[in-house]
Amino acid sequence: QVQLVESGGGLVQAGGSLRLSCAASGIMFSTTSMGWYRQAPGTQREVVARVTSDSKATNYAPSVKGRFTISRDNAKNTVYLQMNSLKPEDTAVYYCNFGWTVPRGDWGQGTQVTVSS
Repeated sequence: QVQLVESGGGLVQAGGSLRLSCAASGIMFSTTSMGWYRQAPGTQREVVARVTSDSKATNYAPSVKGRFTISRDNAKNTVYLQMNSLKPEDTAVYYCNFGWTVPRGDWGQGTQVTVSS
């Protein structure tokens, strides 16, 4: 059974930083790409960042490029999202999932990120 558990969200002032974590189980983590997604109220879920299984390639949404960094630890079955220079428009529920072109797993509970101005 696939399980994706996100953590690390919280309330932060604009310009601040947060580091999100996603622990995965039930998948061949070391052989699959991982991604972070987010969904703000009234909007569709969007991809934020992706990383290949070997960490050799990453991809970022234009809105977060240069501010967010995705990384992974295959020994811990965990993917991270370091978020710097946060903006109020980054406020959303953040989710992780596996796969590159489309998310392949059921969504977890996500972690709320709220950025105050």
